[in-house]
Amino acid sequence: MDIILALKAIIMGLVEGFTEFLPISSTGHLILAGSLINFTGEVAKVFEIAIQAGAIFAVMWEYRARIGAAVGGVASDPRQQKLVLNVIVGFLPAAVLGVLFIKAIKAHLFAPVPVATAFIVGAFVILWAEHRHKVLPGAHRVETVDDMTVLDAFKVGCAQCFGLIPGTSRSGATIIGGMLFGLSRTAATEFSFFLAIPTLLGATVYSVFKARHALHATDLPLFLVGGVTAFISAFLCVRWLLRFISTHTFTGFAWYRIVFGVVVLITAHFGWVVWAD
Repeated sequence: MDIILALKAIIMGLVEGFTEFLPISSTGHLILAGSLINFTGEVAKVFEIAIQAGAIFAVMWEYRARIGAAVGGVASDPRQQKLVLNVIVGFLPAAVLGVLFIKAIKAHLFAPVPVATAFIVGAFVILWAEHRHKVLPGAHRVETVDDMTVLDAFKVGCAQCFGLIPGTSRSGATIIGGMLFGLSRTAATEFSFFLAIPTLLGATVYSVFKARHALHATDLPLFLVGGVTAFISAFLCVRWLLRFISTHTFTGFAWYRIVFGVVVLITAHFGWVVWAD
């Protein structure tokens, strides 16, 4: 692997790690970043999904105590059984729709202009949700992940389906969806983390398996560099986000999405930047 390719892998890993768990769409940023640095093609598309595993391992490390307790207590502890059941129920809607429609989504929506449009539309949903949360401060009835019901988990899982659209943000869909369904900001964020584990690991395994014919042993260093970089940056991001949500709203992310989306649309329209599909 030459130095230029390694640098591209590091850039993409940083983008993945720093955006995966924020409501700003990691997939959208990866598509735009890959287009900007000319990191495109079939292997690049698999790479963008595979390095999500690095980000997920960061969450698993951060919540290793709770995950260990859930695994160890799934046979006897009602609290842990409830968490595991909720994660499974929340995972299923996006898993089913992903298998059915991922090919069509990749063919038509994995491009800069659709991504930028989704950025802007998603931003207005965040602004609306935060306004609703402000004017109805007692709207959340679920303070912690342990207070969630199976129906709550299913609703958040349905919201996660919107994250299949590049530029929408899986994290944004689950967190904002959770808030709209009565979860506190902290509960929605933490459940989004837990829900990401089977969702993104499943997407990684599925994508790598489907594209196995296009991958070679020589691609392994590229994936390792991107995955390790994603792990480190995601770990830092998760730690920061948990502190951030205790005193801040997601409004700032919404305005960032609008500005970023408008910049992409303007540069694409006037040809100032050649965004590759």
